[in-house]
Formats: sequence, C-alpha cells, structure tokens
Amino acid sequence: MKRKPTATPTETADAAQAFGAAVGDIWKAFSGATLPLPQLSQIQSDYVKNATELWNQSLQRLQADSAAAPAPLPDRRFAGSEWAANPAAALTAQLYLLNARAMMQMAESVEADPKTKARIRFAVQQWIDAASPSNYLALNPEALKKALETQGESIASGMQHLLEDLRKGHLSQTDESVFEVGRNVATTEGSVVFENELIQLIEYKPLTAKVHERPMLFVPPCINKYYILDLQPDNSVIRYTVEQGHRTFVVSWRNPDESLKDLTWDDYIENGPIAAIRAVQAIGGAKTINTLGFCVGGTILATALAVLAARGEQPAHSVTLLTTLLDFQDTGILDIFIDEASVQMREVTIGEQAPAGPGLLKGQELATTFSFLRPNDLVWNYVVGNYLKGESPPPFDLLYWNGDSTNLPGPMYCWYLRHMYLQNDLKVPGRLTVCGEKVDLGKIKAPFFVYGSREDHIVPWQAAYRSIPLIQGDKRFVMGASGHIAGVINPPAKGKRSFWTNDATPATPEQWLAGATEHPGSWWPTWSGWLKAHGGKLVPAPKSPGSAKFKPIEPAPGRYVKAKA
Repeated sequence: MKRKPTATPTETADAAQAFGAAVGDIWKAFSGATLPLPQLSQIQSDYVKNATELWNQSLQRLQADSAAAPAPLPDRRFAGSEWAANPAAALTAQLYLLNARAMMQMAESVEADPKTKARIRFAVQQWIDAASPSNYLALNPEALKKALETQGESIASGMQHLLEDLRKGHLSQTDESVFEVGRNVATTEGSVVFENELIQLIEYKPLTAKVHERPMLFVPPCINKYYILDLQPDNSVIRYTVEQGHRTFVVSWRNPDESLKDLTWDDYIENGPIAAIRAVQAIGGAKTINTLGFCVGGTILATALAVLAARGEQPAHSVTLLTTLLDFQDTGILDIFIDEASVQMREVTIGEQAPAGPGLLKGQELATTFSFLRPNDLVWNYVVGNYLKGESPPPFDLLYWNGDSTNLPGPMYCWYLRHMYLQNDLKVPGRLTVCGEKVDLGKIKAPFFVYGSREDHIVPWQAAYRSIPLIQGDKRFVMGASGHIAGVINPPAKGKRSFWTNDATPATPEQWLAGATEHPGSWWPTWSGWLKAHGGKLVPAPKSPGSAKFKPIEPAPGRYVKAKA
C-alpha cells in the first residue's frame, strides 16, 4: 500500500478543529449549571486573602537580603532555579497557581448532574493548563536564560522543530528518527502466516525446545499498533509468552486507507479474530486455543467468541482480558466526549449515514484527543521543551508507538461508539446482533483471567472488574499498579510496581479490593502460571512456521504494521 509520509495540512486542521469543537461543547455546559452563592463567597474570600499574602511575601523578599536562597515553587513546571530566583517570575507562577486553584474550586462547586460537572472540570483544566506562564517565551525565565546563553540559537532550533512538526502534522514527543518498526521495535522473530484485507497473522519462532500443545492467540487493539506488546526484548509481552513455551500468534491490524472506509463492526469481528482463530486452529492442529485481548481488542475478542458460541462453537480454552471494557457503564474520562449529539455528528460525517458516503476517522485525531487527556505530560511539556527551549525530545520507544497512529473506518467506529459507549448494549444478552448472531457473553464457555490497572483513566479498574458478572465459569481478577499502558507493560525483571490478587470474585469491585492482597513486582508470572495450566502437555516445538496450507508470507512484523496513517 502506498502511503504519504506525513499528514496533510487538511488532516491536521481537521483533527484540531474536531478537538476544539469538543472542548467548545464542554464549555457550553456552564450555561446549564449554577454555583451556590455561599461557596462562591468563600472562594472569593480565600482568593483575596491568599493573593494579599503572596503580594506581601513578594515585597518582603525584595526588601530582604538578595543572597538568601529562595524557596522552590511547588510545581514541577516551575521547579527550575530560574523561577525562584526571579521575583517577577516567581510571583507570576504563584499567582497562576492561585488562580488555577480558585477556578478548580469553582468547577467543583457547580451544582449540576455528574456528566455536566465532569465536562466543566475537564474544560477548566484544559484552559488552566494552556494558560500556564511556562508555556510562553516572554514569561518563562528558563527559556529566556537559554536564549541568552545560546545567543538565540535555542529560539532558532525551536522554530525549526515547530516547522518540522507542522510538516509532520503532530507534536513530536520523541526523536522519531531513532526508531524503525522491525529494526529496534517489534523485533521478536516470526513470520506472517495468514492475511486478508484487514489483518495479518504473525506466528513467532519458538524459544524453547518444547511448547504447549495448545496455541496462544493475541488480539491487540485496532486503534493503535500491535507492537505495544513487543516494544523491546526486555519489556515484550509477546517475547515473554514465547519464552514460557507457548506457540504464540498475534493479530496485526491493517491501518485502513480510503479503500477500507466502508468496513463495519461485523467486518472487524468476522475478518479479524474469527478469521485468526480459524487459522490458528488449523495451523496448530488444535480444537481449542488460548486467547488474549487487550483494550478494545478484548472487546472485539469477547464479541467474536460470543458470535461463535451462538454458532455452536467454543474455540477458546481460556480467555485473558487486559484493561478491557465489556460493561461500558463507567468509561472513565472518555465519557465526557460521548452523548447522543456527538455520536449523531459522527454518524452523519463519517458513518453510513454520511451524505457523501462513509469516511475515515483519522488516526491523528484520536492521538490528539488522547494526548489532551494528560495535557501537561503529553502536550505542553513538549511545547516548552521543543519550541521554547529548542531541545530535541529524547528517544523513547513507548512515545514513538504512541505517535504511530491508526485510522478507523467510519461505520465501524460509529457503531462502536453508539452500541458500546453510548447505549452499553454488549452487556445485555441478546440485545446486539453481530455477524448475523445474537450476542450473549454468558454463553462463552471458558475460564477468564481479567486484568485492570489501578490508575487507568481510560478503562478504570472498577470498570474492568464489571466484566466479571457478565462471564460464566472459572474467573480470576488481578489488579496492577500504574496506568493503562505502564500497568500492563511491567516485565518481572524490572522489579517495579506491584499487583493485587483475590481468589474470590464478589459482586462489586469494592468488595474485591477489600479482600485483596498486594504483592511486589509484576503480575506477569501470576498470569503465566494460570496460562500454563491451560496450555496442555508439552510437545516438540515446530521446526518451521505455518503449515502446508498456511505458508509463510513474509517475516514479522509484516507490512501492515508499517503503514502510516
């Protein structure tokens, strides 16, 4: 597939316009909200008091001995010594922090329904983060000092970085020139053994003399590239699974272009996991296989298994769900973007109802939205470093993957928004018809290992736990520390973080946590032990990938994952 090397100005503008429209809609929520006068009066009183104290402290400092070391400011954006050493800059930063606290207190005090209140908090936080004095050259003493020390070279470099990012169509979060898919990310050895218009199926070369007789299939999310599970050898979930003696297969989703803009959710289920399951069964000569779905890949996998169950098939010997939503009652911070009006807007612009025909949800739009969920870490931090200070961002494999965005077909995306996020249909037996079958998750006959991350803002761990009542048979829930990605990608050798286990699966996540035990380190060995019990006996590892019918097509990682959005 021929691809343009960079995003076009139109694509970049579309992404910015869409995000701006979303924030604008959120600001409108203020019109339907009220702020109690007693609380407003208290906020105003506290503000005047604190502002007076700041002013007096600034005057005292000017009159005091200039050699005295100033106290550092309590915010990492202003942690540099230049902020504290400059009285004007210090006062500007302190007043900004005071204003930010007051505005958030006002947002928290608004009397409104929970969704409106969440939208107000989000909009206020976006404005606060954008208004930080650290984001502006004239107000940032660190950037000004560097400009003087380099005789303006830092400003020239910053302008060059800005022009390069405008050409690429996105803000650089890492040195992208350092990485290449297949060379220093996604390097686990394997072969593509099956492909259709939507997926390539990769089989990885065994790293043990014997393997479990039951193959293992990974279904990663289709909203980004599969190699989050195979960044580097020392933090690769895929390589770790192969090292544990499992014959491992992974779905690599195609990055849709205009030729695939008509694809639906049914197409993704039938030509994604169902096609992959059938290929793995045939190649491995196994009636049942072990399966894993990550994020929306878990939603897709569970839907596919329910479709197959309706057809009288039970191909999964076990199911692992990582940070996956099956019950969309609590969708975390993403809920603020979802309502009937926003879904209808998508349906008439890129969905099947679009007058001009279906379109693509551009990958850069999704990436921009996710970045602004954590704007200080993923946006303004790089604005300051790249543009104001003229620094090149350091190489970081995770951020390279984060910027390697993927498109989605409009009909598939709109169906997913409406039936999952808006109407929460998947959890209701028989409400959805997918691939011509009524979907009932309770008809999947397999043990489940369900994982959630404690600080996940995309799939809150409580929401991940709500999968438990929807599935039958043996089930186990494990919670890991950290967020949506870092909690999952936590290899044992690092000895980082911790995880929680509880053999029971009570009705609510709160009850589960009350009886859970914390353990140091990674949850991977616990999962590996669980998976080993479902792998079957050990047999000699295959000497070559694929089979007589499924011959190797090309080496891993394959060409689908290399296509740019």
